[in-house]
Amino acid sequence: MSGGRFEYNQYKIREIAEDIDQEIRRSGRKKTDEELKAESWICSDFYKKYPEDKFHYKYPDEVIKEFEKGYYILRLAEIYAQRIDWLLSGDDGDESFIERLAEEKEILKKEYHVRKSNGKRAD
Repeated sequence: MSGGRFEYNQYKIREIAEDIDQEIRRSGRKKTDEELKAESWICSDFYKKYPEDKFHYKYPDEVIKEFEKGYYILRLAEIYAQRIDWLLSGDDGDESFIERLAEEKEILKKEYHVRKSNGKRAD
């Protein structure tokens, strides 16, 4: 069956978390050539006049910390939604629900600690 009770909306939660993660990764980073080309509406002299716009917006450290927390909370919500979905859909039993939930939470917890200690996303 592979779930479906929540119409797979847990994946929308994951997309939001990934969007936040992308903002964390971009913060203050120089834009790639592809990103600059995508800004085709900008005239050729623009970056000469505004060289700082060759970089993504740099969020303050306090904001990045809150983004990290939000990422973690959303990923945790996704895990809960997925595991409960599978339980309610009959893919997991009570015991496997508890076991899988604990395993996935532990994986996320380790990832989060690596992110915090490295100051960036753990791949």
